[in-house]
Amino acid sequence: MKFGSALSLLFLLPSVVEGFVTPSRVPATTSLSAFDGPRSSAIPEVTVQGGSLKTWTFKSHAVERVQVVLKTEGRPLDADVELWAGPDNTPHKIRVYVENGSSRPFSTVLETPRGPNTVAIRNIGQMEFPMAAQVEAVSSEGALDGEMRPTHGPMTIQGGALRTFPFDPMVDSVQVLLRTDGRPLNARVELLQGPNNNKQVIELYTEDGLDRPFYAILETPGNGNVVRIVNTATVEFPLTCSVGAYRTGRRDSFDDMQPVISGYGSNNGNFSPY
Repeated sequence: MKFGSALSLLFLLPSVVEGFVTPSRVPATTSLSAFDGPRSSAIPEVTVQGGSLKTWTFKSHAVERVQVVLKTEGRPLDADVELWAGPDNTPHKIRVYVENGSSRPFSTVLETPRGPNTVAIRNIGQMEFPMAAQVEAVSSEGALDGEMRPTHGPMTIQGGALRTFPFDPMVDSVQVLLRTDGRPLNARVELLQGPNNNKQVIELYTEDGLDRPFYAILETPGNGNVVRIVNTATVEFPLTCSVGAYRTGRRDSFDDMQPVISGYGSNNGNFSPY
């Protein structure tokens, strides 16, 4: 009898130590927010070597939105991002090039209605140019639900036309939202810093610009940043764009106001090959 009482007390001891209640083990969830930006994610990074392909599958129908973040250690970034929805069905395609994947990581939010869906990321660069990828489901609230307050727009860009949007040096990053009235969306988004100096180029296709709009955050360090949006479709397929400042900061010194060229201006004024 005494042995049974001692054994019962041994099993109850952890609960007594924790305040008479055994704590519940609830797994922590790490989900991105569409407004967290490209650098605040806590999910693990997956390295995608040059010429290789990685996929992320979301089988749950509750996942309606996914954020994709691509970055490098300072080398150029060249990748294809595709959304697969069933066999031989690719409703969303993105081709992205970034001159410096460290100072300008690529961040976009993909709509994934009516799952399951798979996000495929292919590094089309050489083996010497690996990149890190982060893909995670995000909240359904954000700029895609009308919470964006654009600096420019919304405005219509007819097929074959283009619009440019210059930004103040105090703007650290810019958000871009492209939609249609349900027609296909074909566009090219460029981030320029100086004449014909492309820091980032995004070519995108969406089969339904109302059901699957395009939203991305562009990092804009330095001054002289201009966002150029080109509607690469024909005149029958206009699009609506909204462009605005996402994050602003202060630049007081001379080095902070310099354009970022080959790493200069982002590394305390020191020249760097990347």
